[in-house]
Amino acid sequence: MKMFVKGALAACAMSVAAPAIAQDISVVTHGQANDAFWSVVKAGVDAAAADTGANVSYNSPETFDMVLMSQLIDAAVNEEPDGLIISFPDPDALGPSVERAIAAGIPVITINAGGAQGRELGTAMHVGQDEYDAGVAAGAALAKMGGSNAICVNQEVGNLSLDQRCAGFAEGFGGKVTVLPTTNDPAEIESKVTAALASDESVDTVMALGASTAGEPSVAAVKASGRDVNVATFDLSAGFLQSIVDGDAAFALDQQQYLQGYMSVSVMALQGKFGLMPGGDIASGPNLITAEKAAQVIDLSAQGIR
Repeated sequence: MKMFVKGALAACAMSVAAPAIAQDISVVTHGQANDAFWSVVKAGVDAAAADTGANVSYNSPETFDMVLMSQLIDAAVNEEPDGLIISFPDPDALGPSVERAIAAGIPVITINAGGAQGRELGTAMHVGQDEYDAGVAAGAALAKMGGSNAICVNQEVGNLSLDQRCAGFAEGFGGKVTVLPTTNDPAEIESKVTAALASDESVDTVMALGASTAGEPSVAAVKASGRDVNVATFDLSAGFLQSIVDGDAAFALDQQQYLQGYMSVSVMALQGKFGLMPGGDIASGPNLITAEKAAQVIDLSAQGIR
């Protein structure tokens, strides 16, 4: 009898310890290889894959290319994954591919961009921040600092999220706002911000929409000008955070993109295994990072977590 009980207990222990069947999850984002922001998203994806045991593939176009991104989504759907996670910056261009995934019975979670537009097509949920409201908060904060004439540096015009950031910023700021369209090349951005400052001596505020690509070169342009201009950015980088600590920048808006990668994969793995799905979206931001907080997160930013 004792041997039988021991054998049964051992069999039970082996059953509990056996790994669950891994879920196959595809992630497709619009993030570009030279943008440190998206390396943090991918770090969250990779960490969740390791923690859940899911088989996760991650793909993105090398440039902001919606045709190529739609092709990447279509290729992922053809693989029939247990779940699909996408950023959704251009609903018009990407909508048909998303509809194809949903029609095939593949659960879709959006991250970072296009949450409301995705839900109109039937996506399950969104992990990210409300970009327009975040822009309003940033504009109001910079107006309180005395700003009245701003440029909004947009490195991906046509990206729904970035366009919403500039629009929200204009509402919250209340003064004059000029959108400065650029590519995501930091050298080009520094040159264009320098030219914008030189052409209008009344510009007193620069709102960047990405820390490493636009925020850091904007700080460099302002410092070179010798002008008293407030610079703020969406998202974080170790370099921009140091500029906040040094007094060369006002603040950064943190949407905690690591959470966008980590939580979306974790939720999708639970959905595939147990059929679980949160009843609402997950708001990953915004969090205003000023000089009081910046020093605390520089190391985490350098590690690719913040």
